[in-house]
Amino acid sequence: MAIIKQVGVGRKASGTIDGITYYTRNGVTYARSTPTMPARMFKTPAALKRQAIFKMVQMHLRYHQFTIKQTFTPKGNGNPYNRYHAENGKHLTCALAPLAERWVAGDAIDISEVEAAISAYATEHPDAIKIAMKDGFEEVFLTGAWPNVITLSSSGSGNTTVTVA
Repeated sequence: MAIIKQVGVGRKASGTIDGITYYTRNGVTYARSTPTMPARMFKTPAALKRQAIFKMVQMHLRYHQFTIKQTFTPKGNGNPYNRYHAENGKHLTCALAPLAERWVAGDAIDISEVEAAISAYATEHPDAIKIAMKDGFEEVFLTGAWPNVITLSSSGSGNTTVTVA
């Protein structure tokens, strides 16, 4: 599984899979470093599946970039996307594993299939994927399809509410 982390001044999302460091800029994934293993190791079904999951997670992050930026508090020197992935990476991997197998078999996978797989997983595991984790607010979990609107608001009495529509 790719571990998303902050790298460099540009704060690009990056991850290392099988010794190759990938990074994403404007929704396109690039290889940053030279492989540390023989090339044949990157062509195994397991390696291709890990690479497919990484690409699909990147598609998902890009699709929800505005909401994630608004509903996740950065942690340390990271950013909201890194925090979102740190909280949800394991569950996203589980949700996308069946699609990754299709990708490896040669099927084209689009964002609607990625979102459907994540929504189906969230329906079965309602306390798995966090969609709002802002300081001072209650955590919100995805329980089905990603909502169109997530509104975080606080009142003068110190109470906080999260509206999902």
